[in-house]
Amino acid sequence: MPSCEDLFNEAVEIADSNPDKAIQIYQQILDTEGDSQEELKTKEQAIYNLGKEQAKLGKGEELGELLKTIRPFFQTIPKAKTEKIVWTLIGMVAEIPNSLDLQIDLCKESIAWAKAEKRTFLRHKIESKLAELLLQAKKYLESLEVIEPLLREVKRLDDKQLLVDIHLVESKVQHSLHNLPKARTSLTAARTAANAIYCPPLLQGRIDMQSGTLHTEEKDYKTGYSYFYEAFEGYNSLDNPAAVQALKYMLLCKIMTNNPDDVHSILSGKLALKYAGPEVEAMRAVADAHKERSLATFQSHLSTYSDELESDPLVHNHLNELYDTMLQQNLCRIIEPFSSVEISHIAELIKLERDVVEKKLSQMILDAKFNGILDQGNGHLILFPDPPQEKTYATALETIEGLGNVVDTLYQRAQKLN
Repeated sequence: MPSCEDLFNEAVEIADSNPDKAIQIYQQILDTEGDSQEELKTKEQAIYNLGKEQAKLGKGEELGELLKTIRPFFQTIPKAKTEKIVWTLIGMVAEIPNSLDLQIDLCKESIAWAKAEKRTFLRHKIESKLAELLLQAKKYLESLEVIEPLLREVKRLDDKQLLVDIHLVESKVQHSLHNLPKARTSLTAARTAANAIYCPPLLQGRIDMQSGTLHTEEKDYKTGYSYFYEAFEGYNSLDNPAAVQALKYMLLCKIMTNNPDDVHSILSGKLALKYAGPEVEAMRAVADAHKERSLATFQSHLSTYSDELESDPLVHNHLNELYDTMLQQNLCRIIEPFSSVEISHIAELIKLERDVVEKKLSQMILDAKFNGILDQGNGHLILFPDPPQEKTYATALETIEGLGNVVDTLYQRAQKLN
């Protein structure tokens, strides 16, 4: 019977040409008995290779089953290696498309096993991963239920590295729940913990991305841009695909600060050319529409690049806000010469549906953007000149201030006489 090492070499050779056969051989290696150092090392490597092959073929269920069947093997190797194998296999499941629910179930099952085996450090890492997966699945309250007890335990152990990860996930969850004060508090806690340890570039990039996101939500686009730029440089140095998202958010900040020309100068730079693609082209198209102040072009690009723009909540929310601002500006410019104008004529000039224009005009009247009324019976917008500003109160305040100065002067002179 061939040895474990011979079987392993055979599986490696045929893995590319016949992955199913390689998987069978790896399974055969794991089923063999033997606990010598060489055999244990071969089995460990066979587990990693078997996981890779199953991930490539999209066999998520089999990969989850593998994690359960190799648990007796964990009794023969050190705890550190066990944790590495479990963590690596869970990471491999993430490479399989549309496997979010499977990852969540696998994490929950692994947490129960780690708790039974009293593997505290591994359980904490998997719980942190589970909280992040629940965030991706938009199960925000469930994610917070995992985070709160986990934070208490990890704070007692003072594991700074894990604390940074957990606080970052908590900040993202609170941001998704539109609770910006708590999101900022969690981010500050993550930064504090990160300052006490060496922070790897990838983790620093995640912190910068979250900082930029929160500043952008507060409409502080200049500060947000600087954070996104830091994150972009960090991701770019690691050739991490998250660099594209950082670049996209940089362009969003430039568009929101009414600097669409800067978008083209950024995209013509050496670094940005490396990340050319639909995400970047979508932002370039939005910048062009904003520069032209064309609502029709803006809407056209939103539908053309719906996957790139609508799927990202941050971009989607701010582009909606930008569209609303552009619509208001265009309507104010169109109605400026008129004292009375048909709503259908405004809709024709702005190239939008009449109902949309009427609804927006009524909202602008309520917000006191201009002085007028809607005559819905005749379908007219009637505009009134701005009422003259009442100067009585301002004049009265100036008079009182002048009298106050006179009294102060008289008091100072009286003091000198005494």
